[in-house]
Amino acid sequence: MQVEDVQRVTVLGAGNMGHGIAEVAALAGYDVALRDIKEEFVEKGYDQIEWSLGKLAERDRIDEEEADAALDRVDAFVDLEASLADADVVVEVVPEKMEIKKDVYDEVVEYAPEEAVFVTNTSSLSITELSEVTDRPERFCGMHFFNPPVRMDLVEVISGEHTADDTLELIEDLAESMEKTPVRVRKDSPGFIVNRILVPLMNEAAWIVESGDATMEAVDSTTKFDMGLPMGSFELADQVGIDVGYHVLEYMHEVLGEAYRPCPLLVEKVEAETLGKKTGSGFYDYENGGAEIPSDAIDSDVRKRLLAVMANEVAGLVGNDVADPAAIDRAVMLGAGFPDGPAKLADNEGLSDLVAVLDSLHEETGEERYEVTDYLREAAEAGGFHGGSDEDESDTLAGYDTLNVSVEDRIGHIEVDRPHRMNTISGELLDELDDAVDRLDDDDAVRAILLSGAGDRAFSAGADVQSMAAGGADPITAVELSRHGQQTFGKLEDSDKPVLAAIDGYCLGGGMEFATAADIRIASERSELGQPEHNLGLLPGWGGTQRLARIVGEGRAKEIIFTAERYDAETLAEYGFINEVVPSDEIDERAWELAESLAAGPPIAQKYTKRAMHAGRTDGEAGLEVESLGFGHVMNTDDLMEGITAFMGDGEPDFEGK
Repeated sequence: MQVEDVQRVTVLGAGNMGHGIAEVAALAGYDVALRDIKEEFVEKGYDQIEWSLGKLAERDRIDEEEADAALDRVDAFVDLEASLADADVVVEVVPEKMEIKKDVYDEVVEYAPEEAVFVTNTSSLSITELSEVTDRPERFCGMHFFNPPVRMDLVEVISGEHTADDTLELIEDLAESMEKTPVRVRKDSPGFIVNRILVPLMNEAAWIVESGDATMEAVDSTTKFDMGLPMGSFELADQVGIDVGYHVLEYMHEVLGEAYRPCPLLVEKVEAETLGKKTGSGFYDYENGGAEIPSDAIDSDVRKRLLAVMANEVAGLVGNDVADPAAIDRAVMLGAGFPDGPAKLADNEGLSDLVAVLDSLHEETGEERYEVTDYLREAAEAGGFHGGSDEDESDTLAGYDTLNVSVEDRIGHIEVDRPHRMNTISGELLDELDDAVDRLDDDDAVRAILLSGAGDRAFSAGADVQSMAAGGADPITAVELSRHGQQTFGKLEDSDKPVLAAIDGYCLGGGMEFATAADIRIASERSELGQPEHNLGLLPGWGGTQRLARIVGEGRAKEIIFTAERYDAETLAEYGFINEVVPSDEIDERAWELAESLAAGPPIAQKYTKRAMHAGRTDGEAGLEVESLGFGHVMNTDDLMEGITAFMGDGEPDFEGK
């Protein structure tokens, strides 16, 4: 079966995950059968789909016609046999208990069409064991969506011991058709990728506090404000539900051994039924303010210990051929919102140092969770999970971690590649952007530069505050960060080549300052733009107070910054910030069309035009002088003769910059 053959998807389970998956499938154009064991469960799931589609339309993520059409594709069932009629793919989303899932498959095999493919949304249970309950283990795999499915991009596609390659390929294609990012898990292993990293990390955080080596505040301060993770370890456990992580850990302990023994601190919380936010209290009290994590309690020993345990888990996955480091990093960034993947974080810390931390802890405690895997020692000797630092990438534009940079048809394309963080701008991204602009500017084959953001949610939603929070409130650090952004964006503004920003989705704060440095800006109809810094008690620090006023005038710039409002693309087109607004589904095509037009222009004339205009900003006479010098210079170029010849012959000029 090919993905083109899939017409109907049956989702078994109408709870939070089930109705979310059903909605995603319906939005992708599939007919969906949503089934649960009671009418009230199905009705509640269906109502949630209707509500969610309405919210997407309200926020202009889809139009009302799309919302209505998606809802029309969803049929609700209690009768299992009726729900499975004509199903091409059956997605099981029942409670995370092996026996419950097996009982479901015992019934499903009676009624499912012979050619239907089965997938389970389990977050940690054995794919192989579940597949063996069915009559088609080769057409059975894991398809692990993340909560909430409508918003989260990642889908782990997990192979069981019997799963055929064409089944995995079909489900990966299905995930992509739903606009998700599939990451293949090559071998059935408890926790797969994301939970295999997160759950032992949560357990180790608890062991650190249990042993008295650090306080809960120090652990969460370190993970949130030093490592740059979206939440503190204990804060995340409360958010997800302490029992959820604990049950995954129990399963890992049962299958993988003593290294995954749950910390008594977790056991106490589960037994007391203080499970986190959903019960009103967990590690934090949510009836009296919730998690208040200090930013100044960072502990470097805690960081090294957590990174060491995480590196050991990465090595276990790679060494057992579950996934490679790139796939692990991609999955954890998309599924858990890490600023960088765990393999890269470990590489940056230094694997040799982390091995030493584990060896010391193992010698001190004898605990199996600190026993260094063979692959981690090998990776440390090789210079890291991603290879040593002596790799020569000077002749290629590949190798960036936060950007995709390419040259195609005389266009240098810089795509911010952090969709898991709404393409927010980190210090590392500024470093890479600084380098990328230099290289494109120095490349004579590049005639125009195109800026865009990966994914379909954001051009850039601003500065990555969490990744920058390690600087705390230190004024010197903040000043240097501001200057770094000003200078980096200034390189785009000062480039002799025309720079085009293609804005799709959120373009806020530092992201809007990034776009402001371009010469021309086009935006999709769904885009939202603004400078929200004043809402945070900040001010634009990457050139926004200067460049914006030059584009829209001082009055409009003050309005945009002082009100901190979000604006639609049409309004900012009226203000003169956006040059062109296009339908959301045409933004990519129009961006490349316009970039190709700019790249086909006369490079020498373009260079002197930009220089003259910029020189005239503060000194009109200086601008006119640059203009006259540029005018004289182009008079002696081959480009001028090419342009005149093409004009006289009613043809298209082929400018070569000579």
